[in-house]
Amino acid sequence: MKIRLLSLLLLLSLVPLNAQRTSFKPFAHYNDRMAEFAREKPINSETIVMLGDSMTEFGLDWNDRLDGANIVNRGIMSDTVEGVLYRLDKVLAGHPKAIFLMIGINDLSHNLTAQQVADKINRLVKRICDEAPETQLYVESCLPINESFGKWKTLWGRGDAIQDINRLVSDYCKRHDVEFINLYPRFLSQGTDQLRKELTRDGLHLSPAGYRIWGYELRPYIRELMEEDRD
Repeated sequence: MKIRLLSLLLLLSLVPLNAQRTSFKPFAHYNDRMAEFAREKPINSETIVMLGDSMTEFGLDWNDRLDGANIVNRGIMSDTVEGVLYRLDKVLAGHPKAIFLMIGINDLSHNLTAQQVADKINRLVKRICDEAPETQLYVESCLPINESFGKWKTLWGRGDAIQDINRLVSDYCKRHDVEFINLYPRFLSQGTDQLRKELTRDGLHLSPAGYRIWGYELRPYIRELMEEDRD
């Protein structure tokens, strides 16, 4: 019995820490992106990390968008909170200067409630704060969608849920002194809960105009981080 127990403990010790924390199973594009990240310059204490799903990945060169330097794109299309948790060790190992996190819309599309998605995001926020207290964390709200494009049916009628996720995560961040950036209102069509048509190319992902607004909203935070470097 003791031998079996020792063998089990040994096997567990060989499993990566992130794999012990989540049941997430990587998919093809996820693995491809992870391979790309491994070929790039390692994250260090001067790095600003854009962390998230396709919204972040499709932003491409965030240095250009944010007039910054040493900003890396760590977005993965179709990623979820569990996927970010699975790869978080590789981000935090470099002790980045800052992380801008946007995640959750894919979790909502998996038939979860707003509370369930918010709980996942808050768990991720807590882990970043606990394991990287020297890293400045900025949590960005989820963005609205536009149902008139006829796509993303798993998100239809869930505008209120997106707002609830943002509210619940914002409340958590406020209680724990974490910076929350509420981008949601800047993307709304007036008087609705729908993403402005000119800011999207398919009802979910952003058009160039949408990325310009996102960049405009984040630049003050980037300038503040860069000014800290000069002080």
